[in-house]
Amino acid sequence: MSLSRKTLAAALALAQASPGMAQDASQRSWLAGDHHVHSIYSARYEANPADPDRVPEPIIGGDSAHTVLQNVRMGKSFGLDWMVSTDHGGPHHSALNHDRAWPDVVAARRAFEGMVLFYGMEFDVPGGEHASLILPTTAEERETLREIEARFGKREAFPADSTRNTKARMIDALRYMADLPHPPVLIANHPSRTATGFGEWGLHAPAEFLAWKHAAPNVVIGMEGAPGHQAAMPSAGRDKAHGSRGLYGGFPTMGGFDQMVARLGGAWDALLGKGLHWTITATSDSHGNWREGGADFWPGEYSKTWVFAAKDADDILDGLHKGRVFVTTGDIIDRLELSAAASQAPERAAGMGGTLALRPGEEMNVTIRFRPARSANASGRLPKVHHVDLIAGSASSGSGDSNATTRVVHRFTSRDWRTEGDALVITHRMKAPNGPSYLRVRGTNTSQAEPGMDVVGEDPWQDLWFYSNPLYVSQQ
Repeated sequence: MSLSRKTLAAALALAQASPGMAQDASQRSWLAGDHHVHSIYSARYEANPADPDRVPEPIIGGDSAHTVLQNVRMGKSFGLDWMVSTDHGGPHHSALNHDRAWPDVVAARRAFEGMVLFYGMEFDVPGGEHASLILPTTAEERETLREIEARFGKREAFPADSTRNTKARMIDALRYMADLPHPPVLIANHPSRTATGFGEWGLHAPAEFLAWKHAAPNVVIGMEGAPGHQAAMPSAGRDKAHGSRGLYGGFPTMGGFDQMVARLGGAWDALLGKGLHWTITATSDSHGNWREGGADFWPGEYSKTWVFAAKDADDILDGLHKGRVFVTTGDIIDRLELSAAASQAPERAAGMGGTLALRPGEEMNVTIRFRPARSANASGRLPKVHHVDLIAGSASSGSGDSNATTRVVHRFTSRDWRTEGDALVITHRMKAPNGPSYLRVRGTNTSQAEPGMDVVGEDPWQDLWFYSNPLYVSQQ
């Protein structure tokens, strides 16, 4: 059964409402971005054999030859509206960020006023791997980042200090961030890159992300669903990891996505099943472009994180916090709306990231609206959506690293959607599950029922997916 335009408008209006940010919801649109981008200030450090007690000098461009300005220029050329400059650390890297990276960010902001450029870093997580740290755009952002990295970056100290590299220290860091006047946003990067098998975890398990969220709910928002390094291909001298999509050498990505997300009922669904609002993103992790012999696409060339926001730094961060986010690879779509409304009371409605209150057994109308690719992507191909899945799960499924309640409610193909202007629209009526729950959407250009394990050397442009973030359902 289809929703009326009036009902859909009510659903979208509720989804867009956000006190204290963009007061006029009409200012918001879907903005494409990338929160994981490296520059020449992702330095390399080598000890001096003749003076091993001296702090190593940073080798500028050691891990990426791209300037901040070049990253912004290329991101803009591939359709990005916002971006975060995120260099990782090393001995006394906080001073390098403060003294040299910051002025380059300021210069890039002036050169590209149409791009919302955030200052941040790829935080070297104590007791773990990495996370994107995004600073709100304030007068204090430069000093705030220096202080966070100097206090808590696990590679900051010289000589190395093992007490900085513990999971307890990460909790201390998050609590410190949470108490700042303008708290940053933190997103876990490549969450199971260190895993060695399916359903196994490396340096980070879902329980750790739960602890992060509890320690700093105003800071921690989620994780990369689609990690960067998607252009990695096998070649002479590269090990398995550096020839695999995402540089996942232990257990591969699945459809370009981390197994925590790609596995139906897996870790992401487990976190949602514990009642967490946990957002996924997609990034380039750009270090070296594939045209230069690297493993990466330019920012926006292959992966995009779309946020429904005004073109304003605060509102973009608000959209990330609230989950008004969907992700794509290969520009398979460039718009996605997920909304739901009570069938008999359409004024009760919510959109992606929002919460719809229903009575047990009450029916709701779910609408999925997406805009398919209208021109060739960066590979020169025009992708086509093969099918779209509506997925539901319980948000009170207890403990564990999986969620057995998660299921595909319905799989839709071209026979099931209709055209409205430049969008394709799907409608579905269903009963509210018993207890709190969530809905989410995924789609692909493949015929795969579930994302398959990526094999070394495969063409990432043939294996494209998009994922919505959840719409939450509570009970009245």
